[in-house]
Amino acid sequence: MRRDVAEGDGDGGSTQAAAPAAGPGGIVTVAGIDFVGDTAGALFWPEERLLLVADLHLEKGSSFARRGMMLPPYDTAATLARLGAVIAHHAPRTVVALGDSFHDGHGPSRLTAQDQAVLAALQRGRDWIWITGNHDPEPSAAVGGMFADCLAIGPLTFRHLPTGGDGEIAGHLHPVARVSVRGRAIRRRCFAGDGRALVMPAFGAYAGGLNVRHAAFAAAFVNGFTAHMLGARRLYAFAARHCLPD
Repeated sequence: MRRDVAEGDGDGGSTQAAAPAAGPGGIVTVAGIDFVGDTAGALFWPEERLLLVADLHLEKGSSFARRGMMLPPYDTAATLARLGAVIAHHAPRTVVALGDSFHDGHGPSRLTAQDQAVLAALQRGRDWIWITGNHDPEPSAAVGGMFADCLAIGPLTFRHLPTGGDGEIAGHLHPVARVSVRGRAIRRRCFAGDGRALVMPAFGAYAGGLNVRHAAFAAAFVNGFTAHMLGARRLYAFAARHCLPD
């Protein structure tokens, strides 16, 4: 019988282990620039005091409820709480959300007053840039911040859909890695990168995950890549070719 220990990667938000707390997990290098890979699934650029998160999928629970699939309506609050912990830890000057920040285009209108207040507090005193995603293509001024299709800083380009370009940091694919450790299979969210480009893990509480052995990752990284798995206190690096399929 296959035994998996998951960590925050279920499509409906169900987990078998607590999500890791915010904190520096390890160095992840992209285009010669060293980032701090946070164990919560965020990426911090210390020199620019810039924090990256991807695929928050806020209001996924309420989106499913509108279609008759009832999920506990607490995903937005949980995601914002985790994001708040990451922001408190790193004190970024700029936050960039790499698309699919809301699960659908009407998500901002379904935010509760409390969640709106939390989001406004997180934005206060810093720049906040929403990158357009495929789930939320129409920006909503109600969520504050600025909007862009992509953002270029020096050798780096931040966008939602990965294209395989040099210096690219993207989201969309929700990478997870599955490995065997002491006779049991462990499946966790991860950063996927080859030093030239990087795909971020999904940050949202209810965001699903795609195994790094999927063909979509082979298309993004033609010469192989590393999966930096999120642990409780650090990142664990595995060559993707050594990871297990689902």
